[in-house]
Amino acid sequence: MTSFIPVRFGILGAANIARSFTRGVAGSSIATVAAVASRGAEKAVAFAAELGIPKAHASYEALLADPDIEAIYIPLPNDMHHEWAIRAVEAGKHVLCEKPLAMDAIEATAMFAAARAHGVYLVEAYPYMSQPQTLRMRELLAEGTIGRVQSISAAFGFALVTPEGAPLGDPANIRLNPERGGGGLLDAGTYAMSMIRIVAGARPVRVHAAASYTPGGVDQTVAATIEFPGGVLAQLSSSIASAGHRHATIVGENGVIETGYSNHAPADASLFLRVRRGTAFSVPFETIEVSGGDGFRAEAESFALMVRNGPQHWNGATEAESIDTALALHAIAVSAKSGMWVTI
Repeated sequence: MTSFIPVRFGILGAANIARSFTRGVAGSSIATVAAVASRGAEKAVAFAAELGIPKAHASYEALLADPDIEAIYIPLPNDMHHEWAIRAVEAGKHVLCEKPLAMDAIEATAMFAAARAHGVYLVEAYPYMSQPQTLRMRELLAEGTIGRVQSISAAFGFALVTPEGAPLGDPANIRLNPERGGGGLLDAGTYAMSMIRIVAGARPVRVHAAASYTPGGVDQTVAATIEFPGGVLAQLSSSIASAGHRHATIVGENGVIETGYSNHAPADASLFLRVRRGTAFSVPFETIEVSGGDGFRAEAESFALMVRNGPQHWNGATEAESIDTALALHAIAVSAKSGMWVTI
């Protein structure tokens, strides 16, 4: 039996999430972070030394030209994903790009087209999708455990600003800059919308949304109603001005599934799903315990298996799911501004 050669990742940028990704992947036998690049040698060298990364490049271009690197992880600001994902695939690298994949579906479609043209893989990174918690949820839905889905709700929020929109930390945080794709919708809302899209299994038909905004112009809290073919309805909420919360409820004709669709499992603990297999309130919820771990490692290993053995090994977002999520998020943003239903 041929041994598995670990897929060698290069990280394009030294953001905090890149640090978390590197630590998550550490110790994997099938994926490894082999290089990092920053827009200056000093920062790249310091990042590599801190995290035990073998190579440090003083420019993004140098990393893309490194023949030892097979795959690129992109943790850059949202407005840079499109350019650098395309430049990476043009360099012959597979790409694992942080969510949101792009600023809109036009960019996302161009990115996927470029990957196909150069014979490499491009996927959007959602750690929760590679967790056994979400994989088991997919199985329950496919098995018809709750019958036909009727409604979906997904929420995700945390405290980055006060309810008045004042920054709770660094006012220069990129997530507070509307020109760079900031705001709660393209952060927490991306998770909630991708979760809804998984369950619905189709492109939304139309959306209606409302939002509040920071003085700097980014959305801080968004609530949206999303309609799918066949009458399935979903509700999304995202916030960067709230206590931390993350949960989804899937209501079918014959039961209910509840999940935290978690990125990571707590240390030395498992993740859970709650399932009601019946229509009556008297039917108790069953708690299903599943294993879990670091979501960055889980997604990186699924990605590595795809690179080595084919796309059937990728358990994250499909191209259709990523594009539909981008379409829906854009429509929600437009609706929140106009106060009108927006057709997709």
